[in-house]
Amino acid sequence: MYQGQSVSVILPTYNEKDSIRSVVDRFFATGLADEVLVVNNNAAPGTSEEVAKTDAVEVFESRQGYGWACRRGLAEAKGDLLVLCEPDDTFEPRDLKKLLVYSEDFPYVLGTRTTKEFIWDGANMGRFLRWGNWAVAKQVEVLFNCSLLTDVGCTFRCIRREAYLRVREAFAVGDSHFGPHLTLLMILAHVPLTEVSVHYRPRVGDSMVTGSFPKAFRLGTRMISMITETRLKSWLGRFDRAGLIPYPEPIPPARAALEVV
Repeated sequence: MYQGQSVSVILPTYNEKDSIRSVVDRFFATGLADEVLVVNNNAAPGTSEEVAKTDAVEVFESRQGYGWACRRGLAEAKGDLLVLCEPDDTFEPRDLKKLLVYSEDFPYVLGTRTTKEFIWDGANMGRFLRWGNWAVAKQVEVLFNCSLLTDVGCTFRCIRREAYLRVREAFAVGDSHFGPHLTLLMILAHVPLTEVSVHYRPRVGDSMVTGSFPKAFRLGTRMISMITETRLKSWLGRFDRAGLIPYPEPIPPARAALEVV
C-alpha cells in the first residue's frame, strides 16, 4: 500500500526459474506491494513450483511473447498502481519506492537503466545496449515532443490504473517491443510521464531477447521501425485513436469496467 493506494507488481516470466522466488520475496519485503502477480508465459519447468513457495499469485498466458504476458498481467492485476518489472534479478525491488513517489505527480513513471552510476558490474548494459536504448529513446523524444527519455527498453515502470484504462483498448503488440509501444500510446493519449534512474544488476540465467548482439540488434531495429511508423501515421491522420482516451478526459464507466484478455 502506498498513500492509501493498493500496489500490484506484475512479473512476466519465461526463463527465470532460478531467480523468481527471491525477487517475489524481496518485493513483498518492501512493505509496499499488496499483490505480486507472476504471469507464466510458457515458462521453464519448475517455475510454478518456485512461485508456489511464495505469496505471489500465478496466472498463465499461452500466447508466447513478452507483450502478451505484460498485457495479461495488467488485465488481471487489482491494484490502483500497476508496476511492471522482471523476475531475472536485474532490478532492485527497493527501487519500487522511487517509482511510487514519482507516481504522486505522474500517472506514468518509467525506470531508466542508462544512468552510469546505477549500472552494476557485470550487468548486461554494455556500450551498444546502453547507447542504443538512449538513441531510440531520443528518437521518441524528438519525434513526439515528449518529456526527457533516456531508455526505451526498461520494463520497470509504474502505471496508475486510470492511465492504463486510457490506452489498453489500443494495445496492438504482443512481442518484445511492447514496452515502447505502451509508452507511445501514453504519449498519444497525453498522459503525463517522467523517468527515474533505477539500479541495473547482472541477470540470473540467459536472456532470450538481449542475450546476444544479433537478437538485441533485431529488437532495436523493430522498435525504430514501429516508432517511425506510428509517428508517420499520426502525422498523416492514419493512426487509429479509437482505443485512446485523451488525458484528462473522464473515462466512461462502461469502459472502466471492461476486462481485457
